[in-house]
Amino acid sequence: MGAVAPDRAPEPRTVEAADEWRRTGVEAGCPTLPELLRRWEQVSPQGVALRAKRQGRWEELTYAAWARTVRRLAGGLLALGVRAGDRVAIQSENRPEWFHATLAAQELGAVPFGVYPTNPAAELAYQLADAGATVLVAEDQEQLDKAVEVLDDCPTVQAVLVLERRGTGPAIAADERIHHLDDVLALGDDVLATEPSAVEHARPDVDPDDVAVMIYTSGTTGPPKGALVTWRNITEAIRLQVEVFDVGPHDEVLSYLPLCHVAEQVMSLYSALGCGVRVNFAESIETVQADLRAVRPTLLFAVPRISEKLMSGMQDRVADATRLKRVAYRWGRGLSLWLVDRRLARQPSTPRWYERVLAALAWVLVDRSLRKHSGLCRVRVAISGGAPVAPEVLRFLLSLGVPVVEAFGMTESTGLAITNLPDDLELGSVGRPVPGVEVRLAEDGELLLRGRSVFAGYYQRPEATAETIDADGWLHTGDVAEWTQGGRLRLTDRKKDIIITAGGKNLAPSEIENRIKVSPYVKEAVVIGDGRRYITALLQIEHETVANWAQRQGIAFTTFRDLVERPEVVSLLSEVVDEANGDLARVEQVKRFRLLPRELDQDDDELTATQKVRRRVVADRYASLIEEMYH
Repeated sequence: MGAVAPDRAPEPRTVEAADEWRRTGVEAGCPTLPELLRRWEQVSPQGVALRAKRQGRWEELTYAAWARTVRRLAGGLLALGVRAGDRVAIQSENRPEWFHATLAAQELGAVPFGVYPTNPAAELAYQLADAGATVLVAEDQEQLDKAVEVLDDCPTVQAVLVLERRGTGPAIAADERIHHLDDVLALGDDVLATEPSAVEHARPDVDPDDVAVMIYTSGTTGPPKGALVTWRNITEAIRLQVEVFDVGPHDEVLSYLPLCHVAEQVMSLYSALGCGVRVNFAESIETVQADLRAVRPTLLFAVPRISEKLMSGMQDRVADATRLKRVAYRWGRGLSLWLVDRRLARQPSTPRWYERVLAALAWVLVDRSLRKHSGLCRVRVAISGGAPVAPEVLRFLLSLGVPVVEAFGMTESTGLAITNLPDDLELGSVGRPVPGVEVRLAEDGELLLRGRSVFAGYYQRPEATAETIDADGWLHTGDVAEWTQGGRLRLTDRKKDIIITAGGKNLAPSEIENRIKVSPYVKEAVVIGDGRRYITALLQIEHETVANWAQRQGIAFTTFRDLVERPEVVSLLSEVVDEANGDLARVEQVKRFRLLPRELDQDDDELTATQKVRRRVVADRYASLIEEMYH
């Protein structure tokens, strides 16, 4: 990839021309991502753009090396027959080659799209066929095996490009359609040696409303749809990063959430090229915590599950600490939470002298260690999005000094549309509309958006597009919202998920679920009650946390199912539900619950690729458990 770097966060870069990065961004019109890379190659050729951790060591890639690799790969794709308008699929974990493949395709006017590496072969086949993909980029043997299984059923796929050699040799030798990355780069070298301007000549003229990338929706309520994102949409996303969060070359991100998701594309790829952010790729999802400590990012995007796990992990570690450390933790946390509540209540921001002393003591004894251990010590903005998050989780992170804000965006709005700010935040709301985005609520409370960031529609689905974007250009988000007294927006739930009880009461299940999931012992909660007399819930335990608790209590168990059937564990979760019910109206309270006998699994269609619960599938699969709770 490039030079080997020390296993520590690099020092902030000095960009050669002051404010040159702003000229390379949105103020220069509506450039493509490959064009932005070429500008960075001119402005700061030796500047480190990307870092990836491989086999325990960080490797660096400069803008010049990055641009050179993209040109070579574009030449190779050109030799394989890729042309403007083709679709190129990428099924891989986050790595620099994901960026290379995306930019190389876009150089030729092709449209790249990501396939979640966790997707089974059947879902890969669906997306390849739905998009009519010409080329598939497969990361390794695992992804190639899926491709080989479905390749004969996907006649549009002319070539498969494999990123890693290990274990893929036999498949490459057996099928002339399968190529290794090095071989495709060599093809590109031959093309460029014969005709140095071949890629440039193949590059089509680009209109701002041309499709730049296709991003498949998560598919919680039906088959995933390909959302068409234009260059105008991407330019607007970059502008908002600069204008709302002052993103620039002084920032670092750790890329670990799937690049198939719009939020990760905005935070890493678009910000890297539009704002000059340095992107660090985690070695794997298992090493994220260690990589966070090494990189110490300044920007962080975290879906609620990541924030919840971070909080529960800290609480679990404290439970294993000495009595003195537990006392210090409770004292420090209580003080920090009190100070956060004062700030959120808009009380005088200047603390009294003794408050400053106590806050400093809490920082030294507790908070500093927790932030350092979590790798969040340099974070200047942490954005929580992707799904509603319990205010208690945000309050916990704020009390550590992490400036976390809840925001709202979606694939169809090219990411950010509404957000809180570190100095203007209200827990329980997603904030105010960002500049350039219009917001209104429909008669039934559905949140509607309009602006330059609204996508072009769904690929080959005119009816679904017309249902989502009305004649006046309003994007129907499918989320129900309301205005708070402070002039911010609060999401209540997905419009399709609203529960109407037998008594006619409308309830938002996500609010109830989030109160339960605040507990470190709960991983998933699925609230039931549509057309029923009262509310019930299916709960999935946080296996590691509950197992640690059981070991401390001397409770013997063998399997996951054995653990959840222990009466002590059922009693523990009963206390969790009772505590959550304490803050809920009587009609919202969970009257009964059952523990799921196993963990929900994407391969069983119970979770989407983004780990969102498919409610209908879970309700059907565990219908007998649900009926037990109503008899």
